[in-house]
Amino acid sequence: MSETPSNAPENDATPPASTPGAPSATPDAGLGFELKKRRRWPWVAGGIVVVVGVAAAITIPLLSPTASANDQAGATLYVATAEGNASEEALVNYVAANVAPKYGITVAFKGLSDSNTINRAVSDGEVAATVYQHKLWLGQVLEANPDFKEEAATPVFRWGFGLWSDKYTDPSQIPDGGTISLYSDPANESQGLWILDSAGLITLKDGTDKGTATVDDIASNPKNLKFTLLDFAAQSRALPDLDAAVGYTEYYLAANIPIADQIFAPQAPDEFAGQLTIGSNYADSDNIKKLVAAFQDPLVQQFLASDPTVKGILLPLNQ
Repeated sequence: MSETPSNAPENDATPPASTPGAPSATPDAGLGFELKKRRRWPWVAGGIVVVVGVAAAITIPLLSPTASANDQAGATLYVATAEGNASEEALVNYVAANVAPKYGITVAFKGLSDSNTINRAVSDGEVAATVYQHKLWLGQVLEANPDFKEEAATPVFRWGFGLWSDKYTDPSQIPDGGTISLYSDPANESQGLWILDSAGLITLKDGTDKGTATVDDIASNPKNLKFTLLDFAAQSRALPDLDAAVGYTEYYLAANIPIADQIFAPQAPDEFAGQLTIGSNYADSDNIKKLVAAFQDPLVQQFLASDPTVKGILLPLNQ
């Protein structure tokens, strides 16, 4: 996400408490960094990610007891994201109005309350798809929820994601011993480390998978940077207290932080592209095949490149 991965997914999917968060890392004298916060799993709720503890025994009720619209000719196909995610809602609404009719389907947006609700609804066929997460986030969801049957059907966009600072205008200006925030979930922590490596602030060990990197994969940290792990919305609010932070554009714009404070933002790797995620049990249905084709239509990329409602937040795949 935004996840948003559901990206940015965004904006960013949430394993339940049955997958415990990793313990806080201890200072590493060899690399010079310090982690200041326990990693916890984020839940997307109302467009803002919060962290909650949930008993594994809690079940999420079905949204609808009826047969899936995915298998019914002429039925409305709902594409879900987190409630309040205006950019992803705008994308779905554009597809519904301007692209879906070309493929003989009816599409509509549905906002749902949190990540597990979204993914369970997709898996169970209560909604047709979601566009809020990238493959790595989806992998975390499926690992934590083995009963979910979902798959990434096609990449749709890249989330705006970069290095932010209200003190410096270039990564090279970040001082020795500076504090930088990464997101507190593993998938987006890895994207943050990729950004820092690309900016020349750290180097990752040879052979590190950029989609699964952790601070343990840092080979060198010449400025002895310190890292603090923060949740999505908390990170943007904390920017004045940090030297820099690596995060999603949508959260910074929502906090009224100017885009000029994004000081480094290379194109994200394919691993972090926002995916149209579908229920695996419905992948061969005519409705879902047509829905995938609609999101692959070139008009979608034109919309992402030109529409002001998603500018800087959802980027075309080739940008």
